[in-house]
Amino acid sequence: MEHARPSPLTALERALRRDRLLVWLGLAAVLAPAWVYLVRASLDMYGDMSGPAAWMMRASWDAWYCALVFAMWSVMMAGMMLPSATPAVLIFARVARSGPQPERPVLRAYLFAAGYLAVWTAFSAAATAVQALLARLALVTPMMESASPYMAAAILAVAGAYQWSPAKRACLARCRTPVSFIVERWRPGALGAFRLGVAHGVYCVGCCWALMLLLFAGGVMSLAVIAALSLLVLLEKVVPTGRAGLWSDRVVGAVLVAAALWLALGSLSRG
Repeated sequence: MEHARPSPLTALERALRRDRLLVWLGLAAVLAPAWVYLVRASLDMYGDMSGPAAWMMRASWDAWYCALVFAMWSVMMAGMMLPSATPAVLIFARVARSGPQPERPVLRAYLFAAGYLAVWTAFSAAATAVQALLARLALVTPMMESASPYMAAAILAVAGAYQWSPAKRACLARCRTPVSFIVERWRPGALGAFRLGVAHGVYCVGCCWALMLLLFAGGVMSLAVIAALSLLVLLEKVVPTGRAGLWSDRVVGAVLVAAALWLALGSLSRG
C-alpha cells in the first residue's frame, strides 16, 4: 500500500516560511549582541571592572556619563523586552504577507519592531533620569544598587501593588492578544508598521514599567535580576487571558509585596 505523499508547499506557504526565517534572523541580530554585552558587563561589574563596566567607576554625572548610562539602559531594554515581543513581530509579518496586497512584509516587520524598541528607548531615557536623581540623593550606590533597604522595599511594594491594578490588566490583555491587537489597529505602509509598533510598545511599557523599576532594588547590572525579570515578562505575555492569567499576575504581586514587608521589617529589627 503506497503512502500518500505530502502535498507540496504553496507559494504563500513558502513565502511565509522565508519571512519567518528572516524575521528570526533580524531579531537574533539585535538580541545576540545585546545579551553578549549584558553578560560581559555584568560579570565585569562584579569583577575587576577593567572591561565593559570600567566606565561605570566614574562618579560624576556629566553629559558623557549620562550618555553611557542611557546607552546601557537602551541595550538592556532591547535585550530584556524584545523576546517577549517576538510573537507579535512574527504575527505582524504573517498578516502583512497574507493580506490582499503584500508589500515587503519582512521590512515592515522590522519597522514594527523598531517602533516597539523606540518606545523602550524613550523609557531608557526616563530610567537614566531617575537613576541620576537617585544617585544625587545617595539612594543608589556607585555599583548601581539600592543604598537603602527601605527604598528597595518601597520599589518592591509599588511593583507588587501595580500587578493588581486595572491599568496593568488592561495593558497586559493587549500584550497577550497580539493577533487581535494587530488586526484591529492595522495600518498600511512602512509608517503604519512603525506606528503600530509604537502603539504595541506603549502598552508594553504600561504593563512592565513597575517591574523594570525592580532593577533599582536588585541591582541595575545584576545578571540574575536581569535574567529573572526577562523571564517573568516573557511568561506574563504567554500566559493566556482569563482566570489563570489573572491569578498568576496577582500571585506575582502578592510575592513582591510580601518580599517588601520582609525586607522592611527585617531592616527595622536590625536597626
